Amino acid sequence: MADKKISEISNSLTNTTVASADVFVVVDTDASETKKITAGNLVMGVQDMWIPAAAMRPAATAPCADITSVDSGGNSGPDLQVLDFDTSSDEHAQFSVAMPKSWDGGNITFSAYWIGLAATTGVAWGLQVKALGDGEDINVAYGAAVVVTDDSQGSATEINVSAASGTIACSGAAGDILFCQIFRDVSDGNDDMAGDA
Repeated sequence: MADKKISEISNSLTNTTVASADVFVVVDTDASETKKITAGNLVMGVQDMWIPAAAMRPAATAPCADITSVDSGGNSGPDLQVLDFDTSSDEHAQFSVAMPKSWDGGNITFSAYWIGLAATTGVAWGLQVKALGDGEDINVAYGAAVVVTDDSQGSATEINVSAASGTIACSGAAGDILFCQIFRDVSDGNDDMAGDA
């Protein structure tokens, strides 16, 4: 490719695949100089996506309780939209997310935001995922579950946030829909909280 002035370069990246080694021109106006950076160095790293309980629904098989509104207490605090997961059997909720074009189709992780009893016992949360795109059959099984455990903090009005889970293999592609199933894994040895989560 012949050298060009910046003013001669096309402005459009429409329908252009940018490779990790491709170079972008940066005009540093503070230093009055022109620099370069590779596309690989512009990668944002891990991105977070919040999925509230109100965006989930009880699964058709082994469902959790229906969505309900819970008063956070007597201080006129926020009402919570929650799904109750029983302590006696695995119960499931499902949701789906259309992934952004920037997603590389690779592994994901999750953290569970939850409330429980006024007890310092634990809950095990599992997530199963299936990535599907245009023309793919939806009648397929979820992938293997990945489980993360967390202990309640001793108050029924405290929010609990689990650590990040291990990686969940998605084998997806940019623009895929992730179909997800979250559940309470009561058979996990660390799930010993006696009430609903």
